[in-house]
Amino acid sequence: MTTTTHTDAIVIRHASDADAGLLADLALLDDRAPLSGYALIAEVDGVARAALDLHDGSVAADPFARTAELVELLRLHARGTHGVGDSSLRARLASLLRPAYARA
Repeated sequence: MTTTTHTDAIVIRHASDADAGLLADLALLDDRAPLSGYALIAEVDGVARAALDLHDGSVAADPFARTAELVELLRLHARGTHGVGDSSLRARLASLLRPAYARA
């Protein structure tokens, strides 16, 4: 018996200035305005399939690929690295400095 498995390499990374064209292409595919500000990009096997704007939470995704799971991964990653709902450094630091009983 032969078993064949296929795994796609998924990479979640921060967009850089060099990704402006890539973000514009994703937005064009998704028929939306380009993302503004800081963004996360989800790549599958080296191809950008979705991006999440870290400022407003909007998404640009390739409509010709399965991206629902990628968008959820982007959102989970954003919550884990930038806090929930507030990406300001001051707010994140303040929440860490509050006593544990006040955070619950």
